Amino acid sequence: MQINTKQFQKQFTLLTEQLQDVRVVGQAVFVVIVLLISWSGVKSIQTNYALQKDITGLNQQNELQKLANGNLQLSNDYLESNQYLELSARENFGLAAPGEAVIVVPEVVALSKLSEVSVPSVKKETGPSRERNNYEAWADFFFNRTKINKIDKA
Repeated sequence: MQINTKQFQKQFTLLTEQLQDVRVVGQAVFVVIVLLISWSGVKSIQTNYALQKDITGLNQQNELQKLANGNLQLSNDYLESNQYLELSARENFGLAAPGEAVIVVPEVVALSKLSEVSVPSVKKETGPSRERNNYEAWADFFFNRTKINKIDKA
């Protein structure tokens, strides 16, 4: 154990002698300064990246809002047009253009003719069997298999 302490003392004295040398201290200070400057640069780059990402997101939201505003403006222009006013007058008030005749079909007659037409109804599936069918459909698509879907008729 005395050998270890003697070796430790020798190394410690060697280190203290080296620290008394101005060149070693200068190199240590230089390394610390370089590390601090590098750390500061990395932090500023990281902050700039986060800010640039936020700016890009806000610009995208701005562009999206401009498109939505453009769509609303087009919708407003259509609602103010003569074409919409004419269509609205036909649907809501039963009006017609000059030279046209309005024919009113009673609802009972219209529905009686509708029941004669057979309309197939599609059975909707829910739950896991629906997901399984979706996977099967994709597998059929990728492997070029043909499958006929069954439609229940009402």
